[in-house]
Amino acid sequence: MGPRIGSASKGPQVLDKDTQATMVTEDTSAGKANPEPQGLWSRAFHSLKFFLLCHSLLQLAQLMISGYLKSSISTVEKRFGLSSQTSGLLAAFNEVGNTALIVFVSYFGSRVHRPRMIGCGAVMVALAGLLMSLPHFLSDPYRFDHSGSENVLQDSKASLCLPTTLAPASAPSNGSCSSHTEARHLTVVGIMFAAQTLLGVGGVPIQPFGISYIDDFAHHSNSPFYLGLLFAVTMMGPGMAYGLGSLMLRLYVDIDRMPEGGVSLTSKDPRWVGAWWLGFLISAGLVALAAIPYFFFPKEMSKEKQELRFMWKALTGPASPVSKDEDCPSEESPGELTKKQDSLAQMAPDLTVIQFIKVFPKVLLRTLRRPVFLLVVLSQVCSSSMVAGMATFLPKVLERQFSVTASFANLLLGCLTIPLAIVGVVVGGVLVKRLRLGPRGCGVLCLLGALLCLLLGLPLFFIGCPTHRIAGVARPPGAPPGHAPFPNCSAPCSCPPDDFNPVCDTSARVEYTTPCHAGCTGHASQGTVDKSQVSYTNCSCVAGGGPVAAGSCDSACAPLLLPFILLVSLGAAVASVTHTPSFMLILRGVKKEDKTLAVGTQFMLLRVLAWMPSPVIHGSVIDTTCMYWAQSCRRRAVCRYYDHDSLRNRFIGLQFFFKTGSLVCFALVLAILRQQNKEARTEASVSSPGAMQHLLASGVEKKPEESRV
Repeated sequence: MGPRIGSASKGPQVLDKDTQATMVTEDTSAGKANPEPQGLWSRAFHSLKFFLLCHSLLQLAQLMISGYLKSSISTVEKRFGLSSQTSGLLAAFNEVGNTALIVFVSYFGSRVHRPRMIGCGAVMVALAGLLMSLPHFLSDPYRFDHSGSENVLQDSKASLCLPTTLAPASAPSNGSCSSHTEARHLTVVGIMFAAQTLLGVGGVPIQPFGISYIDDFAHHSNSPFYLGLLFAVTMMGPGMAYGLGSLMLRLYVDIDRMPEGGVSLTSKDPRWVGAWWLGFLISAGLVALAAIPYFFFPKEMSKEKQELRFMWKALTGPASPVSKDEDCPSEESPGELTKKQDSLAQMAPDLTVIQFIKVFPKVLLRTLRRPVFLLVVLSQVCSSSMVAGMATFLPKVLERQFSVTASFANLLLGCLTIPLAIVGVVVGGVLVKRLRLGPRGCGVLCLLGALLCLLLGLPLFFIGCPTHRIAGVARPPGAPPGHAPFPNCSAPCSCPPDDFNPVCDTSARVEYTTPCHAGCTGHASQGTVDKSQVSYTNCSCVAGGGPVAAGSCDSACAPLLLPFILLVSLGAAVASVTHTPSFMLILRGVKKEDKTLAVGTQFMLLRVLAWMPSPVIHGSVIDTTCMYWAQSCRRRAVCRYYDHDSLRNRFIGLQFFFKTGSLVCFALVLAILRQQNKEARTEASVSSPGAMQHLLASGVEKKPEESRV
């Protein structure tokens, strides 16, 4: 491998490659039917800036699909009766196909036509989005009650307290289960898991190929700026996904097959299910459109010759020379820049797949033995675990803790948390460019960002309220297990045990799972502008006989929603500042011929250790705080009520654990970089006193620059 590296770095070979690329472009252009736009067409698809624009749009649309599932995870749970652990596994299942194939990106990185591979992967992502919406069309219409009717009057009567002799023959869901019903449920869930797997397989070439393609042909000083822009724009994808989820979940799930007279539910009703499937169709269409330009980009393009100084003039002022000491990796000789263009080809230009599989463990071990690379990746694993859990279940926590709708919870994340995270990514890229940070400077910036993020998360443990009292489920603190103001008040009623139509006694802040469990024998409807507000009367379990309002009781800590989401958003912004400098630590912390492999290894480890297990871990932790499970076909389905204090403390505690791990890893990275710098100075002083004087002189010149960090 050594001789190949040396031969690949010679100037004439690079010139030949550029000439060949130009010849291929000319031959391709010559075959076009219309000769007039040849020049403009060729310049557009041979521009790295245009590729950056297209790749940003594609990754934005790709992240809309994966982010949209996270925005509607609580709705999917209610629609198909899933636990948080199962929904977390569903959200993480797209990493299975991605992880299984991500290693081969390192092998095929320079052998294949990278833009076309990205386009093919985008087509698979679009198909996965279409497949994800298929369960809606295969399932029966959504039934939010057991009466088999959709109008308000019969729905209200179905939940009233009736004597056993007058009660209609109940057909609970557990008794109406059949092998066909269970088979359909398993088929629907299996389709969603298959769609997530296809989504992961299609996303394999998109990000690694795009990043390596940009970094190979960008000017070395422009690469951090391009990557920062790419990360910032693509982070708008989850934000747009949450915004799209906020719009779609306001629509009823069966909007395409709405019954006559509509439905009696509103978006505030806990039984409401929004049109979760519609967002997948929209996102899949956007991905398909973004995939078209990739089939026209060349396999290679000319490397940029100039730095984008004009874009940074307002930020950096007059251009200052870059420090050429060991703490600044961005200044490289022309020979080193030539090596960067053939990163993976230098590693294994003539290996077959079998030979690559045999050689890969050695090269992987060589990469993992670099402590800075390994620790930075582990810190990113902790950060990604935190982000994956928060992106998947934070809307659900907001729904339960502060009694907001799923639509409003998604709106908060899409309009506040995600934009602040984008600002953090941009600020991190600007700081790396403005301060011309080297490895140690990037390490300091990452350490400060992780520390501040940890401090901002501490007050979240205390912002919240306990669960209000739910008759038969949650009792006041210190009360005996059988405590009730009117014992056996609903005994004469024939209340179905698995029915769910909550009502709230606002005066005593007590919630009942159905009007029947509150002993209500009458109902009244009060018309409003858009819907009819239903209330229930003659309730034997309520002081004074009622009335009680339909729906769950509002949370007492609703005013605390704003400070809670502000702290979460500020923490996300500070954590995002470390994204670009940590990525530059990885790119500049390995050998140039191992750069593509390092990126592939990084994404593989992030998927295996963070994005795959984190949603399942968070979902399992959330399930441990459930107080009341719904039953469906003799199996545990969706959770109806949670212990709010336990939910908040365990969810935030898990986030705190990952933040602490990221902070420790960055502290070790900074310590190792300082130790490496001391060892380099010691070796230089032993080998050459003159070199030592040069290092000391450069250190004196560098000191004011480091003080700015």
